[in-house]
Amino acid sequence: MNSVLEKEMTMYFRQLNETEKRSVVQMLKSFLSERSAKNNRISIEQYNKEIDEAMEEVKKREVYTHEEVAKMSKGW
Repeated sequence: MNSVLEKEMTMYFRQLNETEKRSVVQMLKSFLSERSAKNNRISIEQYNKEIDEAMEEVKKREVYTHEEVAKMSKGW
């Protein structure tokens, strides 16, 4: 069942012209995109774990030089 707020939003939205509706929809997408981006943040523990793993790869020399990456990127 719709809440009072949802009914009010629908009433106002119906009164908008097409350009205004597109603008409102874009604004809503922006709000949701920002929320999604915040939810995708990793924890400090995960961040530190990834750094530790990267440092181990460096120690084992499991890395590419800048020149190697530049050469590989030409094929992308």
